[in-house]
Amino acid sequence: MLDIPGIRSLDAKTSLSGQAGGGSMFRPSSGGDRIGQMYLELHELSERDLSSTEILERIRFQTIDIPGIVVEVEKHEMGPPVGKPIQIEFSSYNRDLLEPAVSRVRSFMQNEVVGIRDIEDTLSLPGVEWILSVDRAQAAFYGADVSQVGIAVQLVTKGIMVSEYRPDRAADSVDIRVRFPEAARGIRALQDLTIATPSGLVPISNFVELEPRANVDTLQRVDGIPIHQILAGVEPGVLADYKVQEIEAWINEQEWPGQLNIRFRGANEEQEQSLEFVGFAFLMSLLLMYILLVTQFNSFYQSGLILFAVVLSTAGVLLGLLITGGAFSAVLTGVGVVALAGIVVNNNIVLIDTYNHIRREHPDLDYVQLIVRTGAQRLRPVMLTTVTTVLGLLPLACNLSVDLVNRTVVYGSQMASFWVPLSQAIVSGLTFSTLLTLVTTPAMLAMPHQTKAIWQRAKTILTKPTAPAAT
Repeated sequence: MLDIPGIRSLDAKTSLSGQAGGGSMFRPSSGGDRIGQMYLELHELSERDLSSTEILERIRFQTIDIPGIVVEVEKHEMGPPVGKPIQIEFSSYNRDLLEPAVSRVRSFMQNEVVGIRDIEDTLSLPGVEWILSVDRAQAAFYGADVSQVGIAVQLVTKGIMVSEYRPDRAADSVDIRVRFPEAARGIRALQDLTIATPSGLVPISNFVELEPRANVDTLQRVDGIPIHQILAGVEPGVLADYKVQEIEAWINEQEWPGQLNIRFRGANEEQEQSLEFVGFAFLMSLLLMYILLVTQFNSFYQSGLILFAVVLSTAGVLLGLLITGGAFSAVLTGVGVVALAGIVVNNNIVLIDTYNHIRREHPDLDYVQLIVRTGAQRLRPVMLTTVTTVLGLLPLACNLSVDLVNRTVVYGSQMASFWVPLSQAIVSGLTFSTLLTLVTTPAMLAMPHQTKAIWQRAKTILTKPTAPAAT
């Protein structure tokens, strides 16, 4: 890894045992076989030839053939860590249902889903634990005390604690334990253990049976319910949300026990919460705008017309995403839509207020002439607002970072990439909404006059007296 150009420093953290079911502040959840972590610091983008994605992919390629080691390479998360983008949680009070379900879904993800990698789960690592089953009836036949079996087993395992010793200048005490010599310890030694009974020494194998079982290294619970998780990443250029939808569709088609609950956590859960918040903020902003517009224009129709233009402007945002192939960011694109609403409302207020002013000053003018004169007078302010805003945000929307002091232009910098979804939402939405403001809004202003004229003609036809029939 140190031979790859662009890496400034490397900090390594290793442990003798894996972080069973846990993680770190950078990885809130991971499997139980993680034995080490490395944190890389890269040079500034202007000081290296490779991008951060290219460096991480080269690290992945150069460490893929290390025997017995699986290397996962991920970018440092911005903001609160949520772990891998794909996280599936399995929960059930019946713990026996979890492992088959996790293995079934993981097999599907490994063999059928394209574009995901670094799949891991929180199942217990392969291992064996020995259970000592005591036949109490047989132990009573020999007159053996069952509690003595536990003491004897401790002599061949971790030992019996007899006292404590605190060394000089030590904060904690050290346990003093007694156990058999190393040669007399181990699994086979359990078969040869003897305990004292009224009849003499009796092997515990006469009434104790050793049963091997699968090892359970950790137990995870959420709200008291046992859980297991599957964690996975995605390849560069692959949208995690598409893979979540693909996996979720397959899970919904399968038959699962009624006691088993499967849900998606991590980034998908954060995205749903962000969408819910942005949607609520957008609705509240529209409501406040409508109240203020009604008090100013004293017209429910004109106020509703302005908000209708705001809703239609979101179509421009979605159209821009289709053209650029970008993804909808729950936070940044959503905030961009909310910010776009203020500009669209401003343009429509200018247009409608001018229309009302001309109608008051020239009540004799036809409504078509009123609308044409309004559009002619307010074309320049609306276009200036749109052009200045779009041109100001266009470099950021194109993922360009312009440094006027150092006279440099950088494509794909960290700061510019972060704000691309918001700026693209405003640029595409504002461009589309300008056409709506100059075309749709005047047409909607003419609608009441057209409706009134149609009603008058229909009323005239209905009330026109019919000629008497000839005799």
